[in-house]
Amino acid sequence: MTENRKTHWETVYETKSPNEVSWTQERPQTSLEFIHSFNLPKTARIIDIGGGDSKLVDYLLDEGYKNVSVLDISEKALEKAKERLGERSGKVKWIVSDITDFMPAEKYDLWHDRATFHFLTTQNQIGKYLDIAKDVVSGFLIIGTFSENGPKKCSGLDIKQYSEAQLQSQLESRFQKIRCITEDHITPFKTAQNFLFCSFKKEIPIVA
Repeated sequence: MTENRKTHWETVYETKSPNEVSWTQERPQTSLEFIHSFNLPKTARIIDIGGGDSKLVDYLLDEGYKNVSVLDISEKALEKAKERLGERSGKVKWIVSDITDFMPAEKYDLWHDRATFHFLTTQNQIGKYLDIAKDVVSGFLIIGTFSENGPKKCSGLDIKQYSEAQLQSQLESRFQKIRCITEDHITPFKTAQNFLFCSFKKEIPIVA
């Protein structure tokens, strides 16, 4: 199954330019606003899950963040981002992995995911994702998914829509919700996709 997903995404990034895929953002404004709300130091360990060739990493580098990782299942997507960044790509840790197979080598102060979580449609996939996040996130987590008013498919694949309550219930065993918003993402094709964005803070378990 992982191999099928990888083949799908490698083909997408091999054959399509940014203006031919729905998720492209010139400036990831909502993600940046959530990140800024945490007042993290510039040395914070940040990982962008399913970052692909998103420009979030560009803005984080522009703002002086020094410890940024980008994970994506598609090696081609990360190659595109590296080419765009040029010499600055050497300041980023690039990780090619399916999120459900990810074996992190460090903890993260911030885990950011815009539009990876909703591609996990089985409880097994969701459980693997959450186990990894619970283990390696030491600070904050941001997840952006399609809302109940959003698309039911993306890039030809089925997705799982979320309400605020549903997303919170998936994470509440180890994370405390900070806030949620919904917003329309306007695609390069001038269509609207309704997203749910939520931020969470890691809860430290109380040892009896």
